[in-house]
Amino acid sequence: MARDAKATQERLLKAAATEFSTHGISGARVDRIAAAAGSNKAQIYHYFDSKDGLFDEVMRTMIVDRTRDIPIDTTDLPGYGARLFDSYEDHPEVVRLATWHRLEHSRADHLFEPVVASLKEKVAAIAEAQDRGELSRRFEATTLLGLVLHLASIWTVTTPEFFAVLGASSRKMRRQVVVDSIRTILGEDPDPKLVAPAAGGGRDAEDR
Repeated sequence: MARDAKATQERLLKAAATEFSTHGISGARVDRIAAAAGSNKAQIYHYFDSKDGLFDEVMRTMIVDRTRDIPIDTTDLPGYGARLFDSYEDHPEVVRLATWHRLEHSRADHLFEPVVASLKEKVAAIAEAQDRGELSRRFEATTLLGLVLHLASIWTVTTPEFFAVLGASSRKMRRQVVVDSIRTILGEDPDPKLVAPAAGGGRDAEDR
């Protein structure tokens, strides 16, 4: 029974991630989520209490998965940024979910603790590396993390109109821009030869 319950919850979370990333929190419908998961609305409320509770669990699961699969590496922040870029390119729903969270669910008086904990852990790792003299102190740890995270996602959140003006750009080029920009922030010389290995593989991501 426990295995069946876990499998049902996993199906609901997968279906909910698709629904929320497409329609946001307000636009999402629990009946569509239940149908896509081969479940029913009663189980959603049983396991997650509410639609908001389901969204929170989708976000929590996403954060845990991202942190596990792409741990911060203070010895190679450009490579860390490149791996984040790969993740955003391969899983655009992650950025969409984060955007919906920011627009509809994030308030100064009600912070989402898993996000806070993840960010604090990364800031602490950067600050410790700066204290050891392994990272530049040009920017304090919080600002440096923010720059890395935003540079890694910059192409994912760029509007189609910008690409229409810019023209076609390959994934490899966009990835290299992320790597070189972070290297520049750290006071290192950009080197087109130093492209970090693609996440989950051993070779550069394919152009597209």
